[in-house]
Parts: sequence; structure tokens; C-alpha cells
Amino acid sequence: MSKEILKLKPQQLWKHFYDLTQIPRPTGQMKEVTKFVIDFGKSLGLEVKQDKTGNIVITKPATKGMEKAPVVILQSHLDMVPQKNSNVKHDFTKDPIETQIDGSRVKAKSTTLGADNGIGAAAMMAVLEDTTLKHGKIEALFTVDEEVGMVGASGLKKGFLSGNVLLNLDTEEIGELCVGCAGGADVNADWEFKDAEVPAGDVAYKISLTGLRGGHSGTEIHMGRANANKLMFYFLKEAVSNYEVRLSAIDGGSLRNAIPREAVAIVTLPEEDEKDFLKLVKEYEKIFKEEYKAVEANLSFKAAKTELPKTLIPEEIQDSVINAVIGCQNGVISMLTDFEGIVETSTNLASVKSEAGRISAKMLARSSSETRKDEICSSLESVFALAGAKVSIENGYPGWQPNAQSDTLNMMAKLYKDMYNEDAHVVVVHAGLECGIILGSTPGLDIVSFGPTILNAHSPDEFVEIDTVSKFYDYLVKTLENIK
Repeated sequence: MSKEILKLKPQQLWKHFYDLTQIPRPTGQMKEVTKFVIDFGKSLGLEVKQDKTGNIVITKPATKGMEKAPVVILQSHLDMVPQKNSNVKHDFTKDPIETQIDGSRVKAKSTTLGADNGIGAAAMMAVLEDTTLKHGKIEALFTVDEEVGMVGASGLKKGFLSGNVLLNLDTEEIGELCVGCAGGADVNADWEFKDAEVPAGDVAYKISLTGLRGGHSGTEIHMGRANANKLMFYFLKEAVSNYEVRLSAIDGGSLRNAIPREAVAIVTLPEEDEKDFLKLVKEYEKIFKEEYKAVEANLSFKAAKTELPKTLIPEEIQDSVINAVIGCQNGVISMLTDFEGIVETSTNLASVKSEAGRISAKMLARSSSETRKDEICSSLESVFALAGAKVSIENGYPGWQPNAQSDTLNMMAKLYKDMYNEDAHVVVVHAGLECGIILGSTPGLDIVSFGPTILNAHSPDEFVEIDTVSKFYDYLVKTLENIK
């Protein structure tokens, strides 16, 4: 099925995207894909260099007559978000992505597709190998480990790049020209404890919340989708309060920048409360389905009897975690005033997980405002610290402030109108892009971000609209021709 995409146009781009899908490249596993890109650049006879962080720059000289044009940096990241449904067998560290054409879309078989940002990287490779294009000098920057902490961009040093214009190819709506994005930071909370014993006469249940849509915690945080951790802990609070339920284990969510789709808890309770407990599960499933009927059609909340666990989380820790998760701000916090309909500040309660003697909660805070980002991080820190957790704030990265007077933006807006007889939409996105970080290592860059239409990124429902890929690539080629 995967090779069907090789028939799509532009064939050069889809060929390179196919090659990328065959290389396992979750964040943190960059060795194989960076070698592939380095070998590709060298096979074209182009200058290739790699920094200590792993980022790669392939330099393509200007075509004849374009030698005096500004140097253009094309940029995409090589890693992808590894997400799958719990019932799917797929090892992102060694298995290729199985792509398939579904009508007007390309998607993967029950996993993330990696179009974020594989399509951008494939477009850059197509530009590098095409000798018929007209353009100034190009520096093709392939960054590593963007999806967790923007590690690659943060590792860039001054002097690694020499460009004047940066075209970031990581925006996910055709016809949008992005000129700003949010910054972010990770907030981590941890509790340590000694395991407690299971009360005599208890029975055990596995509670499973599945079927949620999840999605990108930046671009889709405003869509009202359910957060599996919040829903699970709403239920646990009442179950603990009314039926002497005790928590043994919790596993909710996975990646910091993905809205959690699933949560599983192992609990025990007195056998005499079993009937009422199961009734409560059914009541909450009904409540959840009613509350989210417009956005979560496949929501499932079930309890199944299971083996009695050997240990429990101590009651005081259990109660503290429940109260902290319930009190944690999640979702949209504030909206931008200058760009209608754009989120300014948000949080994503990304994961709550237990292991032997420990529970951890991980959140990603985002904001276009550095001060408001600091405020929300401080607020989260206070909530979890009051609940007895050890809290750390890590991996902070800056936002990218809009420049409405950008020469490149004005040219690209006019070009889009000329090519497609419609206006491009100038936007600021709530997702984290590497642009602001790259600007720190290469000051003075004129930056615009754009790309094809990719929906449901960071979830197994991710897909890219086929016709927007050719439109995006044609526009990229014309943009390079017009930067003079």
C-alpha cells in the first residue's frame, strides 16, 4: 500500500516523502535519518555540514542570474510524533510508516503519518535536486528533535547559517502565511512514596477511557476535544469519595504536545460496593458522551474486573494527585486581541503516569506572551506544589513575534493572489515553531512559514490533503524565484 504515493504529483516530492516514511524517526532517534539526508546532499555534489546537535545544512549555489539575490534558508524538522492506538502493533523505533491513499488524502495505517514535518523536508529535497529551478543561494536546514523541546533549533550556534530570509515549511493550512507563533515550556510534577497494602476483601477493576480524538496541543487546543486525564480524574474523585476506591496505577496520555486520547487506571474497592461502582462507571460514560457528543463520537468508558494488584498508592498521595489534576488548568486560557480567533495562552495536561513508588504529571504551557507564559507556569507550579509534588519547569523556548512589515511576507501575499486569484491569510499560530529560536542564532532574518493542509497532526488520524501538496510545492518554487 505504501508505494501508492509514488504515483502522486509532484513525483519528486512524494518520492522523498516515501523514503522518509521508511526510516524510523521518532524524536530522539535521529541517527539513521540524518545519515540519509547527509548522503543525499553529498550524492548531489552539494556542500553538506552538520553541527554538534545533529542539525544539517545543505547549501545549493544560486542559479545563473540570481547570484545577488538574498540567501534563503529553507527549514523543516526531521523527527515525527510517534502515536498509535493502544490496540495497534507498531514499533516506531524499527517499523516503517505504512501510508495509504484515502480518497483525496494520504494517511497512515493506524499511526501518525509524519507529514508533520516530513512533507516540508521532502519539498526541500526536491528543490535541492531540481536543476531546472531559478533561485538565489539556498541553505536547506534540516533540524532534529523538534517535537520534544525543539532541541535541534535550540542547539544552533551563530555562524552556522548565513541566510537573510527564512522560509519555514512547518505550517499546516494551505493559503496561510504564518508570521508568528507561541513559545512554550514543560511543567513537570512528581510524587514519590512507599507502596501501601491492598485492604483485605477488596476486588480490582481496570478502568479504560478510550476512543478520544486527541490531536495537536497547539493548533487544535481550541477545538473543545476531551482530555483523557481530566475525565478520568473527574471520575476517580467521586469514586474515591463515595465507594472507598483506592488507586493502584494510572497511565494517561503520552506525549507533551499531544492532547491525551486514552487513560487507564487500576483500582480496588470493597466487594460490597462493586455493584454501585459499576453503576457509577455507566453513569459517567453517559455524562462524558453527552458533554462531548459533538466532538468525541467514539468515546468509550468501561470497567473490567482484573487481578488484584500487589500494592496501592498511599491514600494521602492518591488524594493529592486527584486534587492537583482536577485543579490543573487545561485548554485555552486566553485569546489574542490583535488576531481574532487565535489562542494566546493554553495548557495541555499531557500525561499522568505511575510506576513503582512514583507518580508523574507532565504539562505543556504555551503563550505568545513571555510574561503570560511565565504566569501560567507559575500557576501550575503552585497547584502541584500545594499538593506536595516536586515541580520543575524545563525546556522553555521563545515565541516568534509578528512582523507585519516583512518584505518577504508582502511579496508572498501578492504572489499567492497572482497565482491563485485568492488572498492568502496572514496568521499567527498557537503551535510552537522553530522560527523564534532560529532568529536568536541568526538575527535579522525575514521569516515566513507556510505549508500544505495537514490535519490531526500528532494523532493516528493525521492526514495530508493531496491536492494541497502540489499547490504548496508550486508556490514554494515560485517564491524562491521571486526573492530577489
